[in-house]
Amino acid sequence: MSPDTPEPERARERTDGTDARTGDALPRPGDAPWPGDAAWPGREQPPGWPGGLPVPAGTPVTAPGADPLAGYPGVVAELPGADAARSGRPLVTALGVVALLTALGVPLGLLWAWAAPATPVRQTSAGAVYATTQPEQPIAADGWFSLLTLGFGVLAAVALWMLLRRRRGPAGLLAVTLGGLGAAVVAWQVGRRIGLSTFQRLVETAPPGTAFTKPVDLRAGGVDWYGPLPLPHGNLLLAAFGAAVTYTLLAGWSRWPSLRPEPEPDAAWPPPPGFSSAPGDQPAR
Repeated sequence: MSPDTPEPERARERTDGTDARTGDALPRPGDAPWPGDAAWPGREQPPGWPGGLPVPAGTPVTAPGADPLAGYPGVVAELPGADAARSGRPLVTALGVVALLTALGVPLGLLWAWAAPATPVRQTSAGAVYATTQPEQPIAADGWFSLLTLGFGVLAAVALWMLLRRRRGPAGLLAVTLGGLGAAVVAWQVGRRIGLSTFQRLVETAPPGTAFTKPVDLRAGGVDWYGPLPLPHGNLLLAAFGAAVTYTLLAGWSRWPSLRPEPEPDAAWPPPPGFSSAPGDQPAR
């Protein structure tokens, strides 16, 4: 401090280099400038922080031209555009869920073909006819398909809700609905084709009076084509219906507004004095 410094300013500096009024350490020549302080003439200022982000406590002053965000991934993650690399992850996850559920339609179709009864038919001179006038097997096949696909949709929604907790939301609802629809269509095609070639061969070549069975098929559902656009209907929609309703109910019953698990506000509170969670260690009263 020069001799021309006024006495009030002299009184502000102690011998230990602290401010007499506030107790704060005063800056010394060569020290790093205080964060956000640009009123020190003759000193080189650190590079500015982009986007007006606050400087984290304890941030060292880097050399001019160096990246001030180096070594601070938490701050970099808050910068605009930092999530661009992760923006496609929800879409990829949703497509993966749809593909997986659709592929699960194969074992679902095998289960349907095993559980549903085949319809007995008899060959006549006019072609194959039902062995009974009003067979119940086609109705049973529709019933088994409805129960299996509806249960599949419910289980798929519950599994997706529990396993992909960080992806809960509209994308999960859309994925499980489309996946349930795809699984139902695949199950229908797989189940109805088991034994279909043998049935068609017998229809064409079997002599009159031959008895055989017709593979399972749907009578209460199918796919209508409107030009290039397929439109499933009937019990083909039950898997998607069960998945959508179950996922929506789970979202409605969730206690978290974001649907994703959040830390409880009192989870980090310390236990009261004298409290012990070990059995037998409770304080005597």
